[in-house]
Amino acid sequence: MGDVAAALTVEERQFDFWLGAWRVTWGDGLEGRNRIERRLGRVIVEEFDGRPGVDLLGHSVSVYDRDAACWKQTWVDSEGGYIDLVGGLAHGRMELFHEREAEGERVRFRMLFDDISEDGFDWTWSRLLDGAWATRWAIRYERLEPPAGG
Repeated sequence: MGDVAAALTVEERQFDFWLGAWRVTWGDGLEGRNRIERRLGRVIVEEFDGRPGVDLLGHSVSVYDRDAACWKQTWVDSEGGYIDLVGGLAHGRMELFHEREAEGERVRFRMLFDDISEDGFDWTWSRLLDGAWATRWAIRYERLEPPAGG
């Protein structure tokens, strides 16, 4: 992987802030864990464990699509959830979007990584309602371990 890692583009490194092990907290003191690793050179793999806060396990796979010039992510979870997202880094924030048909209309969701520092960041999952983003889940990430090899 050393050769592949050296050949990564600036865009392919935009998710490097997310790599490592994290304590995640939300709501009134609920918490879980999240581990994010680079695999196969260019693939970012997430292993989310919402316990003890919520009984939710999930995985995502993210990759920078050079041809489309954007990040693509697929999320699956223990509740049978499947979400495909597309987006990228802009103005120091990572934004990925998901659209689907629901109740006879097109609905849009946003995953936002914001206030990013070496030790943590804020993550929100929002739905577009009446032209404004309505937060459905807000999580604070606090670093437990740096990325492997870093």
